[in-house]
Amino acid sequence: MSLELLIQAGGVYTAAFLVFHLSFWKLFRWKTELAKLTSLNRAIVQVLNLCLTAVFAMLAYISLVHAGELLSTDLGRTLVVLIAAFWYLRAIEQVVFFGLRRPLSIAFFVAFVIGGSLYTGALL
Repeated sequence: MSLELLIQAGGVYTAAFLVFHLSFWKLFRWKTELAKLTSLNRAIVQVLNLCLTAVFAMLAYISLVHAGELLSTDLGRTLVVLIAAFWYLRAIEQVVFFGLRRPLSIAFFVAFVIGGSLYTGALL
């Protein structure tokens, strides 16, 4: 597998999480569940999710359209390291906040490590 293809696979992977995060309102019944929060906390949760979704869109686009540049420039390689670090940090947060006692939590942990590995693998 070419290194550019690994970056592009990372872009597809990141785009999948974009779609997943857009489904949070329905998937987690946010209309009723977030209504239990104060208006400030309800707004914070939704704004953070939308901002994260925008970050996923940007990272997916950069990975899919500019894979070659990500691998051939210092700035690009730095960005690849930071994207990998993002996914590894998310894996750590999975353990800290959700634990690894349920199969779904373990699956998400593995998925986040895979995300980091796609980008790390492109740099090796």
